Amino acid sequence: MKTATKIVLYSFILFIGHYSLAQQATIDSLKRVYKVTKIDTAKVGVLNKIASEFKEINPDSISTYANKALQLATKLNYGFGQANAEVNLGNASIIFGEYPVAKNHFEKAKTIFKSLLKSEEENKTFIFGLARCYSSLGVIFSQEGNYNESLDNYQNGLKLYQKIDQKNSISKSYNNIGIVYKSRSNNAKALEYFKKALKIQEEIGEQTMPVTLTNIGVIYFESNNLPQAFSYYTKAEKLFQTIENTRGLALLQNYWGDYYTKTKATDKAETHYKQALDLFESMQNKFGASLALYNLGTLYFEQKNYEKAIPLATKSLAYAQEIGVLDQTYHSEKLVSDIYGAQNQPALSLQHYKNYIIARDSLNNMESTKKFDRAEMDFEFQKKEALFQEKNKREHLLLIFSIIGTLLFIGLIFVLINRHQVKRRLTLQKEVAEYEQKALHLQMNPHFVFNCLGSISSFIVQNGTDSALKYLSKFSKLMRLTLEYSKDALIPIDKEIESLQNYLELEQLRFHDKFDFKIQSSENIEFNMGLPPLLIQPFVENAILHGLVPKEGNGRIVVDFDVENDQLVCTIWDNGIGITKSAAIKENSMKAHKSMALEITKKRLEIMEATISKSAQIEIKELQVDNEVTGTKVTLRLPKQYIQ
Repeated sequence: MKTATKIVLYSFILFIGHYSLAQQATIDSLKRVYKVTKIDTAKVGVLNKIASEFKEINPDSISTYANKALQLATKLNYGFGQANAEVNLGNASIIFGEYPVAKNHFEKAKTIFKSLLKSEEENKTFIFGLARCYSSLGVIFSQEGNYNESLDNYQNGLKLYQKIDQKNSISKSYNNIGIVYKSRSNNAKALEYFKKALKIQEEIGEQTMPVTLTNIGVIYFESNNLPQAFSYYTKAEKLFQTIENTRGLALLQNYWGDYYTKTKATDKAETHYKQALDLFESMQNKFGASLALYNLGTLYFEQKNYEKAIPLATKSLAYAQEIGVLDQTYHSEKLVSDIYGAQNQPALSLQHYKNYIIARDSLNNMESTKKFDRAEMDFEFQKKEALFQEKNKREHLLLIFSIIGTLLFIGLIFVLINRHQVKRRLTLQKEVAEYEQKALHLQMNPHFVFNCLGSISSFIVQNGTDSALKYLSKFSKLMRLTLEYSKDALIPIDKEIESLQNYLELEQLRFHDKFDFKIQSSENIEFNMGLPPLLIQPFVENAILHGLVPKEGNGRIVVDFDVENDQLVCTIWDNGIGITKSAAIKENSMKAHKSMALEITKKRLEIMEATISKSAQIEIKELQVDNEVTGTKVTLRLPKQYIQ
């Protein structure tokens, strides 16, 4: 039974490569189309389609219509039609077991498709046709036991199918490769390819799925995993009921018979073997019929039902001899001899036993003559498989390195672009910050000028023309300094001190020496240190207007420049009435002033921080001694900057 299973496995290959649905209605429709077709090349196409549709109904009709197509295509010198006709004739020869004839047809078709591809390389139809030729040759070489050539052809076909993304055919190629590995007793590798095929078939709803399920079931059956075999056979049978695949269903029935024979359910085994026989007979498939007859005869023989067993065994032998299958002849001769022996017919038993010995010796001789060839073939097979795996490994590594290289290149480009954009953005931000600074200067200067002019106007009214001229002289000097440096981002500290000196002297004149002042800088101040222009003046102005003027008696202002913790520290101190009282007295005035000078200065400090990425802080606090307000202190902490 094990050998019989192997024979059935080989026969599996006959239909896996080129399975298609066949319906009589489709054939009738094509015949009607042929009658009304006027263009000769179109007629060739219809004849080839009819031939292809007959694969599952009548193999003889395949040859009839394919030959008609070939004759007309040859007359027209229509290469594509000739190639398809040769493929159909090759399929018919495979079904009849005429492998050398089939091989000749597929080689001719392969040559034609290759010549067509030279003139039209990317034609998917020609690529598909060439792939079919390779796959069909793989079938033939597998039947002949030349698994090395079989695998090469299957893999060549697979590459072409993958090139045109023919998932249907890719799954069939996986199936065929799996069968080759199964024939080499490499069940693990075979199962891997069968499951690859099944995955694609499930994805696309491929109708050859029951064939693949059957193949997987066979692997599990031979591994004695009967529950898994039963599961896959059951799934396959359900799907066979939804499609037209007589050969596939017949083979499955044979496998069911093997399964139930092994599980001692002989009644079910008999039913399935009979169903397989009926299906093979309806297809005129004598190879499959011989095997089914042998299985039934063996079953009846083991049940000692010799009357039923002998006609089945004899018919199995006749079919095997007719088609020249020596392996099946060998098994059938042995079965017939055993049955006659059990029936006490020694002469007939001896005759068939002698025939069995002759068949056995023929097989042994055949094996002996092929022994070294097979050893060499196995060596080449293993060598090519190792090279194939090594090539795949190299291609895989090359693909990985290519992907990594591409990603690194893209990453480098992204970094460079991003760096350029960041640089450009920072440049723009710097330019924007500079323009904002200048805009704030423009806001600051008019505010300062308006305040000074207001002071001059008050001074003229209060003190007369001579004193006003003195005031104007100091004001013009202050304006000259202001206009000279306000366009710059930074001015030297000594120039800022000079501007503050002029401004405070003006305010002293205006308010009749209401206050005195002191401006000082520590020895830590470097000569080329700078700060933004007009940054200190608003705080000095606030100290005068809101701290000292409302105060009873004279006041004092001290402006101090120092360096602490790598920062320029500017301190403005006054002994005025303090923040709280000033806010209560001059609330509206404070709001107006705050909305201009103080808010502008704060904004300038924010821009400075953003531009040079260093901290700039301002602190304003009311000074108290024993809960009594003694003045206000403003502290500006600025980043150290130098005049270029």
